[in-house]
Amino acid sequence: MAKDATKDHSGGGDPTRSLMLLWRKQNQAPVRNGRRDLSVDRIVGAAIEVADTEGLIALSMRRVADKLNVGTMSLYTYVPGKAELIDLMLDTVYAETAKSGDGAEPGGAGSGAGDAAAPGWRGELHRVAHANWALYHRHPWMLRVGVSRPPLGPNVMAKYDRELGTIADIGLTEVEMDTVLNLVIGHAETTARRALEATATESDTGVSDEQWWQAHSPVLNTLMDASQYPRAAAVGAAVGAVHGTAYDSSHNFEFGLARILDGVEALVASRKSE
Repeated sequence: MAKDATKDHSGGGDPTRSLMLLWRKQNQAPVRNGRRDLSVDRIVGAAIEVADTEGLIALSMRRVADKLNVGTMSLYTYVPGKAELIDLMLDTVYAETAKSGDGAEPGGAGSGAGDAAAPGWRGELHRVAHANWALYHRHPWMLRVGVSRPPLGPNVMAKYDRELGTIADIGLTEVEMDTVLNLVIGHAETTARRALEATATESDTGVSDEQWWQAHSPVLNTLMDASQYPRAAAVGAAVGAVHGTAYDSSHNFEFGLARILDGVEALVASRKSE
């Protein structure tokens, strides 16, 4: 994942223009210099390719124009600026979670991967988590965008509605349904971020986490008295023996997801017993 110097935020553009663009209600841009092949969708597609391959730090109206082999000013006929473009990019990639089979199983020892085949809401919510985990891995730049003010486009709304449908009518209040989704997707986001940071660190240094720990552990053992930190020493050794590193993102994703689902299941069961 690229190390961006600053963080962009969704919802930073002109509200009316952003929403008109997201819902494709703006007037069609006039044809310039005989070009009829330029469109909002083409611009957004090129911008996503730039962000996927070069990182969000490389994204600019000029870079997208270069990729499309057009003048930078041509883009402003369709999209007023980078803020609106980022909203369009996010709304576009969110649509990917609707695809069947989205989200490979990370696996990991002690995981809750069995939930993938679980019937009912638990299996569905498990698939929601994996779809979001996979989305962040396909588009790491998403983790560099603050989305406390999400782009209110059709794909964002469809994603939210579809994900809410996995836990509809199971005994949760509307606020609890929203909170459960925030827990599940937030967990996928956090563990995906750790996984992508590890990948970026390995790429930047040429040293894997396992190699790093193998180099540092012998030195640490000569400096640290394990009897002073007995729990840290014992648990750290056990984790290192299983994962070869101090933190395994895939394992933590699966284990944490299973515990979240356990908690939701306990809440649902308590409602039925009331």
